[in-house]
Amino acid sequence: MQVHFIDSNEKLIAICQQFSQSQFIALDTEFVRQTTYYPILALLQICDGQQIAIIDPIAIKDLSPLMAILYQQNITLVLHSARQDMEIFYYLNQSLPSTLFDTQISAALLGYGDQIGYAPLVKQLLNVQLDKSQTRTDWLKRPLTKKQIDYAADDVRYLAKLYPLQKQALNRLGRSDWLQDDFQLLSNKTTYAPSPDTVWRKVKGLNKLKKQQLAILKNLAAFRETIAIKQNRPRRRVIADDILVNLSLSQPTTIEELQSYQGMSHKFLHHNGQALLSLIQQGIHTPDEACPQQPVYKKLSQNEEALADCLMAIVHLCAKNNNISPHSLCSRKELDALIKGDTHLAVLSGWKSELIGKPLLKFLAGEAQLSYASGQLIFK
Repeated sequence: MQVHFIDSNEKLIAICQQFSQSQFIALDTEFVRQTTYYPILALLQICDGQQIAIIDPIAIKDLSPLMAILYQQNITLVLHSARQDMEIFYYLNQSLPSTLFDTQISAALLGYGDQIGYAPLVKQLLNVQLDKSQTRTDWLKRPLTKKQIDYAADDVRYLAKLYPLQKQALNRLGRSDWLQDDFQLLSNKTTYAPSPDTVWRKVKGLNKLKKQQLAILKNLAAFRETIAIKQNRPRRRVIADDILVNLSLSQPTTIEELQSYQGMSHKFLHHNGQALLSLIQQGIHTPDEACPQQPVYKKLSQNEEALADCLMAIVHLCAKNNNISPHSLCSRKELDALIKGDTHLAVLSGWKSELIGKPLLKFLAGEAQLSYASGQLIFK
């Protein structure tokens, strides 16, 4: 398969004309994010099963000919673990391609395990051992070596071969439509939009906090996120998680107290110290009913433990009947939450809902039964 290295607008326009009639395009990106809030796009790889294009976005400033193709509804974009790639398109264009196929999600439905990596999937389906020597390469450095280009090409060379195999397998099993909700979620802008008001939930160590302490953390995390976005810096480089948690616990009231925390420079505190103190005070005076809350999972009763065992038996039976790992379907923790009435669970969305989520809800509603006969579990 011919590999084209595209490093000029003229080459990009020419190759895009060739790809414009493709039914699908396998896509991958290389990006760097160590020192920035937003990912820096370093390379784009595309393949339609006939040819491969390695596109250099550092050399090419106008990617609009490529975007025009990738955003066509009649061309399916094939990716593996698409979220990070889609995040890049969201930040570049504030919109997303709408016709997607994720081979990682599809692999789980086909019994290859939950969140399987690209290289293991290529090995299992195509019996090809990929070279992973360039995993930690600096993709922003130019010129790229032949080994780097070959490595990048392989990321779509075999992706284009996985796609038809998975489509055929899904069709044989009658599951072609089961993944549409999962793929639509990948095309939903809200999946990638920054959310300062909810980012506090990602702070490590927040389980130490309660009520007003959580209110302080929410205020501080939102403030940090706003600065990180404005300055295009990783949030941890603005203020580390452990400092946010410690500020929420100790609740300083003066700049001098803030200065005792390592990790915040005098320059940073000069510009932001008073704002931090104000946010801390706002959190302290937040009424109990307005404070953010962490999910509370109460211990199951003995009857509920027995019920969870029954649900897990149904999960294992479903996994066996469909040749899927039970761990790919549902965890015991999810079942516990389901019994407690939580409906915001992965098992109740996308293809998992069709295969196991709805049957579990029917059982809980008394509309299905689990029995044992002739040495076999029976669920109906």
